[in-house]
Amino acid sequence: MKDDLNVLILSCGTRNKIVNYFKKELQGKGLVMATDCSNLAPALYDADKHFIVPRMEDEGYLDAILSICKENNIKAVLSLIDPELSLLAKHKQAFLNIGTMPIVSDYDLIEMSFDKYKMFEFLIQNGFRTVKSYIDKEQFFKDVETGVINYPVFVKPVKGSASININIVSSKEEIELLFSRFDNLMIQELVNGTEYGVDVYIDMISGEPAAIFIKEKIKMRAGETDKSVSVKDERLFKLVKRFIKKANFKGIIDIDIFKINGEYYISEVNPRFGGGYPHAYECGVNVPAMIVNNMCGKKNLDVSLNYDENCYMMKFNEVKIFKNKKV
Repeated sequence: MKDDLNVLILSCGTRNKIVNYFKKELQGKGLVMATDCSNLAPALYDADKHFIVPRMEDEGYLDAILSICKENNIKAVLSLIDPELSLLAKHKQAFLNIGTMPIVSDYDLIEMSFDKYKMFEFLIQNGFRTVKSYIDKEQFFKDVETGVINYPVFVKPVKGSASININIVSSKEEIELLFSRFDNLMIQELVNGTEYGVDVYIDMISGEPAAIFIKEKIKMRAGETDKSVSVKDERLFKLVKRFIKKANFKGIIDIDIFKINGEYYISEVNPRFGGGYPHAYECGVNVPAMIVNNMCGKKNLDVSLNYDENCYMMKFNEVKIFKNKKV
């Protein structure tokens, strides 16, 4: 039947490309459905069917999503925004009970990914190079005095995304002021190096990486990759595989990595489709196809590094017109 392999994309927002990639893969096999709390989310109108739902924090939101999955024979569900990943992971069994596979890592890994200091501790404890980070400002001041770290540094929320509320500071006074005004801040070393984004799909059945795509970031905008070029690096590839094996992520993740003085430093992990994923897809890394295989109970073969090198991505704006008397 046509609706055997229906997929639901939550909080689709402006991610029209993701919706269309799934539509292309599911043509004749199933439908792509999408939700958002706003009827002005443009990706809704590229889906085969869409739903306007309450805000995620509203009472009854989870029940609304479960009802959509049950009533529309949804075989897999995924979200494109960070806060919703925790909800999906926390209630994974409720979705599985109605025959819907959440494409998401386990709850503790999602929470660690969103807590930048917990991720820092995990990386240090497991022998991965990472950027120096502090939540204890007094320890930071001591390390400044002994030359372990120097100004300028970043001050950012321990939990945050899209580069919101990140400040570059150059003095103790600035740090004291920020820490007095805001809770749950961390101090992070400001590093100069080449930045990479690595898109990875870890098979939902085997738990093994099925695809690793490396891009060098050329330009960023609002925390997302705006321009990038695909590269292949065996040493970085091995580092990513070692990290995945140690952390046990599943599904689609996006890893930020810096190359500083010839060494790789893992910065953070976004356990969802990253904003730069279209670059991977257009180079031949078809994660929607891999998700469909998992929906059918099939394991994916590892096709890591099997993509076009020296391929550039350049984002540009597009417009969708929505005619409705009531907005």
